[in-house]
Amino acid sequence: MENEKTTAATVAAADEKNLPEGPVHKSGFVNIVGNPNVGKSTLMNDLVGERVSIITSKAQTTRHRIMGIVNTPEYQIVFSDTPGVLKPNYRMQEAMLEFSQGALTDADILVYVTDVVEDPVKNADYLARVAAETVPVLLVINKVDLLKGNDELEAIVARWHELLPKAEIFPTSATEHFNVDALMRRIVELLPAGEPYFGKDALTDKPARFFVTEIIREKILTNYEKEVPYSTEVIVEKFEEKETSIHIMAVIYVERDSQKGIIIGRGGSMLKRVGTEARKDIEKFFGKSVFLELFVKVEPNWRNRENKLRQFGYIE
Repeated sequence: MENEKTTAATVAAADEKNLPEGPVHKSGFVNIVGNPNVGKSTLMNDLVGERVSIITSKAQTTRHRIMGIVNTPEYQIVFSDTPGVLKPNYRMQEAMLEFSQGALTDADILVYVTDVVEDPVKNADYLARVAAETVPVLLVINKVDLLKGNDELEAIVARWHELLPKAEIFPTSATEHFNVDALMRRIVELLPAGEPYFGKDALTDKPARFFVTEIIREKILTNYEKEVPYSTEVIVEKFEEKETSIHIMAVIYVERDSQKGIIIGRGGSMLKRVGTEARKDIEKFFGKSVFLELFVKVEPNWRNRENKLRQFGYIE
């Protein structure tokens, strides 16, 4: 009886002070932005703890806005990896830039990623928009493992403090997991109170087919040179999942017949290599055996065609 009175008194006191009865759940959108090839996708995967975004040494590997969701009983963080900010040469790149600009409008916390070799005034217009943000901005100076000493880092930090005076600065190395835990703790501290936006078992907002296309595209980026990888798009036409296996049929689109020949390779050798490497990673991702069929089709100038960009998911 005494415990019941105590509980009732506690609830009454909480009501009087307009306080919550228990721990407050936090949730928010944490959008990761910055120029190409500074390590945004590596950082995203490290923060999420899963391989959500593809990673290569080449710039412009991320084409879509990709969400990775971190859940605990106390909070839900919806991270977004965005394409690198660039001056568009194609309608596709205009759509990619729209993804990056849109990330400035719906963020609860903004993570701006640079690195120790980037020119700080690159894409000054976008940086000015980041500086004008009213939400918390966390500036990540990535790849500090490339520096020789603290003097170099101090100079870089001072320069960025001039450009983004309101931002909190986190020197990190995403590949080495240096200072990423501190960044994560600060994100959790800054999260607003709120209910989850997604189910507590959700990892991402993207369907399974999307990750198949990203894995295949990653293998194209790592196996081919020059313009060929950037002229390709991958669409999954069949995704038949069973209890222990998945049958996948995917089409690699290119813009010219010459690119189709390069993708296929002599006697189909290059396409077979891409298929084998992709299949192994897809099996790891889904934990099932995979039968993967790849085809190559020519779709002239698809990067500038609205109907194709809509079909490929760049335009709604």
